[in-house]
Amino acid sequence: MKIMDYLNEEWVLSDLKGTDKPSILKELSNVLVKPCQVTSVEELLQVLLDREKLGSTGIGEGIAIPHGRLKKLKNFFVSFGRSLKGVDFDSIDQKPSHLFFLVIAPENSAVDNLKLLGRIVTLLKEPSFKKRLMEAPSQRELFQVISEEDEKY
Repeated sequence: MKIMDYLNEEWVLSDLKGTDKPSILKELSNVLVKPCQVTSVEELLQVLLDREKLGSTGIGEGIAIPHGRLKKLKNFFVSFGRSLKGVDFDSIDQKPSHLFFLVIAPENSAVDNLKLLGRIVTLLKEPSFKKRLMEAPSQRELFQVISEEDEKY
């Protein structure tokens, strides 16, 4: 499963402005409202906040992978955002999160959902990938870095 099958360049945010979990989730969701064919960003936000209640998707080492499922979807949708300042995302290591991959999945996609989340985690275990994501100067270059890394495996 490739991340690039579900991520468009327009859904890459190089400088997230949010300062807390809800505002970051809203920014990352905003770019997916039209593709997911939902009526408002609040619809996506609610799915993500409900998932966060089960446990934070801040997995530590500056990374968060918020995700949720929507009934009406047939495909996955991924957005990516970077916060240069970092945001408290209730991560397991209590450190700020800088890199966010948001995944919206079809409701009946448990196996594929886990595969996609696992792939994101695998790529982010590579320190040089995280470094390149933090240093990329633009949306286009961030998208390129993700694309190149996704092709390696």
